[in-house]
Amino acid sequence: MQPKKNQEKYTQQTMLSSFAAISSSYGNAFPGLSAQQLRRWHRRRVRSRVRSAQEPAKLQYKKLGDSDLLISEITLGTMTFGEQSTEKESHDMFSYSFDQGINILDTAEIYPIQPKQETQGRTDLYVGRWMKSKPRDKVILATKVSGYSDRTFLRDNAEMVRVDAPNIKESVEKSLSRLSTDYIDLLHIHWPDRYVALYGEFSYDSTKWRPSVPFEDQLKALQELIDEGKVRYIGVSNETSYGVMRFVQAAKLHGLPKIVSIQNGYSLLVRCSFEVDLAEVCHPNNCNIGLLAYSPMGSGVLTGKYLDDNSGNSESFRLNLFPGYMQRYNAPLAKEATKEYLKVAKKHGLTPVQLALGFVRDRPFTASTIIGATTMDQLKENIDAFTSAPRPLPPQVLDDIETVFKRYRDPAVL
Repeated sequence: MQPKKNQEKYTQQTMLSSFAAISSSYGNAFPGLSAQQLRRWHRRRVRSRVRSAQEPAKLQYKKLGDSDLLISEITLGTMTFGEQSTEKESHDMFSYSFDQGINILDTAEIYPIQPKQETQGRTDLYVGRWMKSKPRDKVILATKVSGYSDRTFLRDNAEMVRVDAPNIKESVEKSLSRLSTDYIDLLHIHWPDRYVALYGEFSYDSTKWRPSVPFEDQLKALQELIDEGKVRYIGVSNETSYGVMRFVQAAKLHGLPKIVSIQNGYSLLVRCSFEVDLAEVCHPNNCNIGLLAYSPMGSGVLTGKYLDDNSGNSESFRLNLFPGYMQRYNAPLAKEATKEYLKVAKKHGLTPVQLALGFVRDRPFTASTIIGATTMDQLKENIDAFTSAPRPLPPQVLDDIETVFKRYRDPAVL
């Protein structure tokens, strides 16, 4: 292999030769230039192209729904910060992400995971202390208010956590304090107030229906916070097509704020729940709602690390640390599918992470992909894979993905 300098020299010479071959056409285009001036122009153009070829790929940015938020195509998820990552580690990962062009952080009042009273809100505190050293207008801060829950430690005095005006207001006020900011750029309802099939449930169980806070009332409470300047835009999470349409309808009928985003799980292992009809609902020509896709790596399963039970550091893996948590991604059928996707990646010269993140990145409905990491090495691998995977993934890769998908349709759905 040639040394780097020799390679660069060879590339420049090759490109100069090709330019020389067409110099007469450039001479016709620029009749006022002498031959010497044309050669200088050729050299400058060659050097520019060589520099461009050597520069690492950069992140792209997309407008989120009907908002004026221009968000990076990667969102940094923070749910492990404060549980699996220390504050220093978290701050280092925040700064690295920011330096790489990631401009949106996603947290939640319930973080870190697994939720418990003694750690609840710790993630926000880490975020808030880091943000004190950054220009506030350069960071898009997204957080979430919890849905229907019996985790009453989230509130000062509550028999049940609901998505009504008092709960939303208390949640936001506490989040603002922990985050050391005056406003939240994007506030999501973490999961619905009403019963829905959540986190891997396959079908809607009508016997679990319960009275819920009307959609209009939820939006009115959020409108008050927007009017006060404490929230800029709103979205939903773990939501269905029915819920999205009801929120959009209520906003239109009553002149209330419209949701601009949806945070749902989406990956090679979980596709159908979004692709079947939410993709249509969220289409720019319909409701224009951007997907912030979480768990694009299937909670780490799509790396293949859970396939080796004898891995030396397997006890530190999240699904092993918290038995029962997101185990749907590690179910036998999901493991089978993962093995097939690893074969696809190997066949096309991609890493498992490049395949998984490249797939989610390229979906037309994906506004941003939420990545998570517990170490700097993981974070770098995720960001590098996202930008280094061919854009878009070649048709041959997508064909092979679809072949596996037809055999294993949503193997992580229970």
